[in-house]
Amino acid sequence: MGSHPRYTALLCDLGDVLFSWSSETRTTISSRTLRHILASPTWFDYECGRLSEDECYKRVGSEFKIEPSEIAQAFIQARDSLRSNDAFIALIRDLKSQSQNTLRVYATSNISLPDYEVLRTKPADWDIFDDVFTSGAVGERKPNLGFYKQVLQKIKVDPHQVIFVDDKLENVLSARSLGIHGIVFDDVNHVGRALRNLVGDPVKRGQEFLTKNAQHLESVTDGGIVLQENFAQLLILEATNDRSLVNLFEHTSTWNFFRGKGQLTTEEFPFDLDTTSLGITVTKPSSAVAHSVMDEMLSFVNSDGIIQTYFDHRRPRFDPVVCVNALCLFYSHGRGYELKKTLEWVHEVLLNRAYLEGTRYYETPECFLFFLSRLLQATGDAEIHGLLKPLLRLRVQERVGAEGDALALAMRVLVCDSVGLRDEVDLRSLLPLQCEDGGWEIGWIYKYGSSEIKIGNRGLTTALAINAITAMGPNIRHTSIIATD
Repeated sequence: MGSHPRYTALLCDLGDVLFSWSSETRTTISSRTLRHILASPTWFDYECGRLSEDECYKRVGSEFKIEPSEIAQAFIQARDSLRSNDAFIALIRDLKSQSQNTLRVYATSNISLPDYEVLRTKPADWDIFDDVFTSGAVGERKPNLGFYKQVLQKIKVDPHQVIFVDDKLENVLSARSLGIHGIVFDDVNHVGRALRNLVGDPVKRGQEFLTKNAQHLESVTDGGIVLQENFAQLLILEATNDRSLVNLFEHTSTWNFFRGKGQLTTEEFPFDLDTTSLGITVTKPSSAVAHSVMDEMLSFVNSDGIIQTYFDHRRPRFDPVVCVNALCLFYSHGRGYELKKTLEWVHEVLLNRAYLEGTRYYETPECFLFFLSRLLQATGDAEIHGLLKPLLRLRVQERVGAEGDALALAMRVLVCDSVGLRDEVDLRSLLPLQCEDGGWEIGWIYKYGSSEIKIGNRGLTTALAINAITAMGPNIRHTSIIATD
């Protein structure tokens, strides 16, 4: 994404964003009437400096049949109710500090000059603002385009490098129409996450999350149970090439999915060909060990010539993703020809889109496509590339823009990149899913075959998201661009 932040200016509304206030007063003017006054053309003129305070109160009094003195008292009480949103102000200060002060922060407000003078007396961290733009000083008010144009002219920043936060959609829409990135303020946590994702470096933040949680990047079920397993750890290791991040129980030959006893299944869980294939391709034991294991795996091929999931003839299960991972092991050691029928079936699954609802053990279509791309990257075999790559390119292109969790989106971007496509659509969906701690939301990768309990891993999602963003960086060459606007 580049070493320099894309956004260099942040515009924040004062009322109902940086400050809150109450329209309930101890006068005869109801909260509803007070808000109607604030939405009247007379008040708009007052906010733009076209009327004095006295003139405004007199006109409003005439329009709403209220004594001007009562209106004045109501607004004195409303001003007294002003309270700064300290949590949001602290967030802005933190963002500014993390940007090493390259982020400039400006306040904007539809507020008259007299009311702004009162507001400035309120205790708040005013030093965070590089400048404040009020309708009273500008002579225009939001959502009029003239307000934003004057602000942009004064701060001298390209609108595409500006973020605008306001509680009113109409104000945000006008800003967006000029190319500004608009955020409708609803709550501090939601907006804070959005701002961190826009201002911060997603790759750096993701890497910091992985480092901070090293050795504790465990998988979790959709019921919240932590699993001590090897498979996700191997994928994280492959994605990051950083052994210090993962917690593995390494095996000398075949591998088990679990690092200890089975969880949510039989305690004596059989070793499996899926984890074994991944374990050998990632940890790269001696050639003798790899070939010995492959020899054993060939005894677990069914009558259709399709390789099985477990080193246990009492569990005759097969899954296309497991087949792909076994093929990856065999092709990376020059023995792919020994699983010809398995390859043919994998091709049929891809050709006929049999993977669209996931597989027995894998949750999403992207899992199948991702591991297929991994297979192709593991071998230079011209025959398998000719058979699978053009079709994989078509199938992943069909998935661009489809719904998916963070892991599915990251996988989709990576698969597209592997076949020469640039998937900006899914990257745009992936970036906002980064959490405040720098990691990405959990994504579901596999599931228990019998109970369909889903399993995910934030560490894996984060590692693949980092790689997806990096793959889309400016130094990567792509043969074509799809789904961009």
